[in-house]
Amino acid sequence: MNLPFPDMRVEELPGRLDPELARLLAAIDDEIGPQPDTTLLPPAEGRALAARLNQRWNRDLPAMAFAGDVIIPADPALPSADCRVKVLIPPQAGDGALVFVHGGGFAFCSPQTHERCARVLAIETGLPVLMPDYRLAPEHPFPAGLHDVIACLGSVFESTAPFGIRPGPLLLAGDSAGANLALAAMLRGQARGYKAPDGALLFYGVYDADFETASYRRFAEGPGLTTARMQRYWNWYLPDPKARQVALASPLHASDEALRGLPPLFLLAAEIDPLLSDTLNLAARLRSVGRPAETHIVKGVTHGFLQMSIGLSAARNALKTAGQAATSMIKPA
Repeated sequence: MNLPFPDMRVEELPGRLDPELARLLAAIDDEIGPQPDTTLLPPAEGRALAARLNQRWNRDLPAMAFAGDVIIPADPALPSADCRVKVLIPPQAGDGALVFVHGGGFAFCSPQTHERCARVLAIETGLPVLMPDYRLAPEHPFPAGLHDVIACLGSVFESTAPFGIRPGPLLLAGDSAGANLALAAMLRGQARGYKAPDGALLFYGVYDADFETASYRRFAEGPGLTTARMQRYWNWYLPDPKARQVALASPLHASDEALRGLPPLFLLAAEIDPLLSDTLNLAARLRSVGRPAETHIVKGVTHGFLQMSIGLSAARNALKTAGQAATSMIKPA
């Protein structure tokens, strides 16, 4: 599954699609043909198209012992808004929970678009999964969505009873923009003296707004995510480029001390992804401050591949590896 790390150089990567993924993408193209770039549509239209395109990945959902929603009231102190949280409890769930923050460029997607991925994570970790339906840009730019994620974490730490789950270890996870929000939430909590999660699973995250990295140059035109799309996402999330240098927007700008204080991290990235360098650079920063993180680079896959667990073995294998990492984070010493 993995490419050599940390000795890999983005410029030297094969950049060839996994044959199974290539067949899957070709079949989709034959079925529905070219689709508009969601980031070039008005936000509501792009959001609706992204939801329709993700429907194919959310069939044959793994059975849960419980699936429902809980509303977390707004916290004026943050400030956060009322936030719906999807609760997925697998059969024979263990104590504690995994808070999973969905991706979508800070502007698209929802717990529904990522539900199959979340259910597989629930099965692989043996933990209930909680998915906050945080506010989206551009209607709600930085830091609105981040505040909603922080409020969700705080609510779970305060009491698990409203979610119908037992107290226990708390892990955090996120993919793409969700990985950014998860990491930023831990940094914000650390600065405020809040309790930290027991660990975090971060999947192909966006950790900086630097569009000149090796992977942004190498995979500028995709396939899948492109540099131009990421630039448009950032323009919606945080329009002022200078403001993006703060750690809560771009966690790679966190101090050494803040990075040292993070809980155990599991980092996973896709080989064929403009955001690959973000993960490599975060892993390098963590190593430099004596906090190395388990890091996996999955060869032959594109950004967002974990959504494809219904048809892609690389996605299923990666989620299984993430589940094993989660188990290691919470097992008794």
